[in-house]
Amino acid sequence: MLQKDTFFRKRDETPVRFVPPPIPSPQNLPQAAQAEPQSAPRSDPHPVHAVVKGEERKEAKLVVGPDIKMKGVEVTDCDTLAVEGRIEATLDCRVIQIAEHGVFAGTVAVDTAEIHGRLEGELTVRKLLVVHATGKVSGKVRYARIKVEEGAELSGEVNLLDKTATVVAARRN
Repeated sequence: MLQKDTFFRKRDETPVRFVPPPIPSPQNLPQAAQAEPQSAPRSDPHPVHAVVKGEERKEAKLVVGPDIKMKGVEVTDCDTLAVEGRIEATLDCRVIQIAEHGVFAGTVAVDTAEIHGRLEGELTVRKLLVVHATGKVSGKVRYARIKVEEGAELSGEVNLLDKTATVVAARRN
């Protein structure tokens, strides 16, 4: 039997308040600190990361792990999608990499596709499609260039991507 008094005891009436440390303003800083930024390393528990102009952004990579199953998603603004599990989605990104036991089902529009596992659905590759020996691609496939290793399986409607579509897609990116 549930004893309510052990779970729902009355709390202490003394309130606990978190008071954040004061933020230094230019008026509170010594003149030397205002004139020149410190170059010594800071021991601040919350470091501030400065963004430098011209610095390249890091690659946006999504990894669907070996025991992960995703269904009904739309993936955009992704540089690389690595599929080790199973994903049913609509994808528009730069690169898709499907591992040997990975499965992608759905619609894909990418610059480069590297298939070691299975891809089922509609695939548009604006630059290079590589189907490795363990790879299986089925469905509607359009590509600019293709490389198929011995042992790979390619089935369905397979066509060369229209050159004008490739140029238009390249201009958008």
